[in-house]
Amino acid sequence: MFKVISNPFGVMFNPESIAQSLERISDDVPFSAYDFNLSNGIYYSFYLHSSFSSPFLEDSINNANKSLAEARSCISKAKVLIITFGTAYVYKLRGERVVANCHKESQSNFVREALSVTEIVERYKSLLSELWRKYDFKVLFTVSPIRHLRDGIHENQVSKSILHIAVNELTNWNPERCLYFPSYEIMMDELRDYRFYAEDMVHPSELAVAYIYEKLIESTMSDSTVKILPQIRSYVKLAQHRVKDESQRESLENKLKQMKLDIERQLLGH
Repeated sequence: MFKVISNPFGVMFNPESIAQSLERISDDVPFSAYDFNLSNGIYYSFYLHSSFSSPFLEDSINNANKSLAEARSCISKAKVLIITFGTAYVYKLRGERVVANCHKESQSNFVREALSVTEIVERYKSLLSELWRKYDFKVLFTVSPIRHLRDGIHENQVSKSILHIAVNELTNWNPERCLYFPSYEIMMDELRDYRFYAEDMVHPSELAVAYIYEKLIESTMSDSTVKILPQIRSYVKLAQHRVKDESQRESLENKLKQMKLDIERQLLGH
């Protein structure tokens, strides 16, 4: 029920790929055939998640540009931009440009490097300064608690440390507009029991996600917004209800429509 766009180009993990995406959205740079490659009959882009890949180039381009347009519309009205860093490691295609997704191409095509604290901080100081000339939003930084074990256990710890120090410098640089939410610390320090992890022992379980979300609510939402949340949960639960008797469908749809209008009216007031 909140007006949110999440990961318009798919999930991204490193700060540079996220920065590139934000620049493309802000500058409204459309995707073209130049941004795509063909492999095994599938068109894909190193700037996009595999969900944008397709056997048809035109479909891939259109889907990417549709998402770009939605993101551009959203960022112009956004009050908060949430940026989550997952790893400080980047993959450079032929040692030159950072990619968001390797698309299972041969590792020999890429060079892996770790971004430094200075590189991340200077990149985002410049990026955010440019964005704030156009838009009026606060930035909520988080560091993902999900471990990148492919990097190696020690390397993952080094990577997370780089991200934490970089975010700390950014929040100190502009404490009024750069904020931090400690999802990493909550997961590592409060939710250490195995029941808070999924079967792969890497990702948070649904219970952990719910716990962290409650902490997000407590720290970021106003009392008036929190009061609406039970209504939103009721709406979502009712919307997921399967109608067994078709004669009840119209009544259900009318009730959902009215609930949605009531909630939206309240949210607009905030």
